[in-house]
Amino acid sequence: MESRLFSTLEYDKVLKQLLPFAASRLGKEKIEQLRPASDLVVAQDALKATAEGADVLRLKGGAPFGGIRDLRPALKRAKIGATLSIGQLLDVAGTVASGRRLKRFLERASEEETLKIPILAAWAAQITGLKELEQAILRVIDENGDVRDGASSELRRIRMGVRQTERDIKAKLEQIVKGSRFQKMLQEAIVTVRNDRYVIPVKQEYRAHFGGVVHDESASGATVFVEPEAIVALNHRLNEWQLKEEREIERLLAELSAEVALHVDALQDNLTAIAELEFIFAKAGYARHIEATMPRLNDRGVIELKAARHPLIAREHVVPIDVILGAEYSTLVVTGPNTGGKTVTLKTIGLHVLMAMSGLFIPAQEESEVAVFENVFADIGDEQSIEQNLSTFSGHMTNIIRILSQLSANSLVLLDELGAGTDPSEGAALAIALLDDIHRRGCRVVATTHYNELKAYAYSRDNVMNASVEFDVETLSPTYRLLIGVPGRSNAFLIAQRLGLSAEIIEIAKTHLSTEENRVEDMIASLEANRKAAERERETTARLRREVERLRAAADQEREQLEREKTALRRRAEEDARDIVAKAKREAETIIEELRKMQASQTTVKEHRLIELKKRLDEQDYAPHVWKGTTGVHSEGEAKQPQRTMRIADVPVGDEVFVQSFNQKGVVVEKMNDKEWQVQVGMMKVNVPVSSLEPIPTKRTSEAPVQAPATTVKRAKTDVGLSLDLRGQTIDEAVLEVDKYLDDAVLAGLKQVSIIHGKGTGALRAGIHQFLRRHRSVNGFRLGGQGEGGSGATVVELK
Repeated sequence: MESRLFSTLEYDKVLKQLLPFAASRLGKEKIEQLRPASDLVVAQDALKATAEGADVLRLKGGAPFGGIRDLRPALKRAKIGATLSIGQLLDVAGTVASGRRLKRFLERASEEETLKIPILAAWAAQITGLKELEQAILRVIDENGDVRDGASSELRRIRMGVRQTERDIKAKLEQIVKGSRFQKMLQEAIVTVRNDRYVIPVKQEYRAHFGGVVHDESASGATVFVEPEAIVALNHRLNEWQLKEEREIERLLAELSAEVALHVDALQDNLTAIAELEFIFAKAGYARHIEATMPRLNDRGVIELKAARHPLIAREHVVPIDVILGAEYSTLVVTGPNTGGKTVTLKTIGLHVLMAMSGLFIPAQEESEVAVFENVFADIGDEQSIEQNLSTFSGHMTNIIRILSQLSANSLVLLDELGAGTDPSEGAALAIALLDDIHRRGCRVVATTHYNELKAYAYSRDNVMNASVEFDVETLSPTYRLLIGVPGRSNAFLIAQRLGLSAEIIEIAKTHLSTEENRVEDMIASLEANRKAAERERETTARLRREVERLRAAADQEREQLEREKTALRRRAEEDARDIVAKAKREAETIIEELRKMQASQTTVKEHRLIELKKRLDEQDYAPHVWKGTTGVHSEGEAKQPQRTMRIADVPVGDEVFVQSFNQKGVVVEKMNDKEWQVQVGMMKVNVPVSSLEPIPTKRTSEAPVQAPATTVKRAKTDVGLSLDLRGQTIDEAVLEVDKYLDDAVLAGLKQVSIIHGKGTGALRAGIHQFLRRHRSVNGFRLGGQGEGGSGATVVELK
């Protein structure tokens, strides 16, 4: 793409906005070199990288780029054997540490399930740790840039000599400045340094009497700085130590520079990876700053921008535009008044395309789509003065001719004020011819114009669409909105009328327009009126839809609340039922234990005692014949054993049944199948196994009193079978039934029974076995053998 395009569309200004988001010169250079990619895959990869950086910024707050320096000049010096300065060596150590820190940060981030950053992780993997090089530099140089005394044993010895010599010099000078012999000769009783030599300030008149070497004098000439003869030799010795120190430091720095030279390739690779990562995070930071989104890319020439904003216009001032191009039509002709926003529209379209092709997010709504073009051309100029008409027209034509010579089918062409700067009729004719030529080549075109002839152009050509920038005649100002499908009006007569020009003059002016021009203006006015009516309808529809959605949300919320209340009621009912069952079981166990004791003692029990115990046991049974409602137990007559002549299968829909698991009555709503019915229990409709339902007879009969045996209590129950079939039941249902069955079996005097649970998944068998291990009446149990049901049954030995 031509370099002039970037300044025409203000792409270079976008890059300047992007620069501050790079932390070092490495990233800034990548930004300055950024150019749009005409390859779809390359552009998509660049956008994916920006998206990964945006995810890290959103979830982690950013990446650590502090301490990174541009080491390229230092590496170039090290490569040719030059000695690096202390500052350069510290930059190497700091950049190595920063690169390692950045690598560790991205490696940890890539391990999190919420972050998918393969591109960033791949760049981070190219960074070499080089910790040994960093430590070698920091062993010699401290964080203040001074060579450490312990950098070498020789340097330690030399610096000890320097310090001892300095102490000797200062001691001699102290004797001189404090001695009474020299007090009147000294300007001040201090020791200072001139030309790296220790000196004392002596008055000018005593210069000859004091002796020594003069190294400087004050500006007034009243004071000379003299090195006394007594310390000349010591100063010479100090200079020798200092020269040795410089040579040793130079040797140490040369060694470190040679070490850096050994790792030049790794360091350069590190800089490349760090620069790319810094560049990616700069793009992501800029996207967050301008509230940009990731566009979809295609190679079909389709552009669909939703609420697109020009990135260089402040958010509070910019007017978003919607643009569609390349799907149903390939050419868009934008008309409208001056200063209405046509040029900004062109630049917004072109800039969004260039940004997306460069891997930058665009300031538009989600789901916006941008095509990757082989080339983008723009002829946009702002010269409007009458004196420059000729030069303006010539300039535009020269530019357009150059564009035509380079066009390919996969190009985007942006033309501002096509045909302007010459005779209107000739300019309009030339503009139509140019659009026809570009259109035939298959390019995507957006052109702005003032000519009425081009307003009718879209209606007489296939694959061409009109558009306009809106103008508010009430306020006499543009709204900067882009209206697709509606050509713009000049609005000259309306504006003149609003400003106070008489209607008579305006009518006379209209007579000078051709019939066709008047018809076009009337057509545009009709389209404008229809568009505004459609917008009002759309706003009304949107408002009604929002109201419907609000009501639906309220209804859903109310339904959810009712469902929660229903669940809570059911839970409370189940808890109450479990409490009732547990209480009944405890009472039944007490009675059974008492009967066992009577049986074991072989004690004669009177009949009224046996009847009392039987009545207590029957009252704990939660079958319907002794069902307890919420208001208490049934009357004495109702609590007696009924005749069990009615089967549960014979109960019709609508009749009452007793629900054992809830210890409540319910009404049969639906017989879903042979194993499960739907029953209304209070306010709830629940699905209940048929095995836990019992019929409620309409009449109850009295039961004859149980006759007590003569000597022992042995209450045999003839209806207790030798096996219990639990197949198809849940573990909770089965455990309750097994518990009752074992108690009945013990009272019937059975010593061995079988529990049939089936094979299935084994869950029911495991639950029953766990219950049997804790049961008071079980002596032991085993799986069934041959002829006993195998692993589908359990044989229980009773105490």
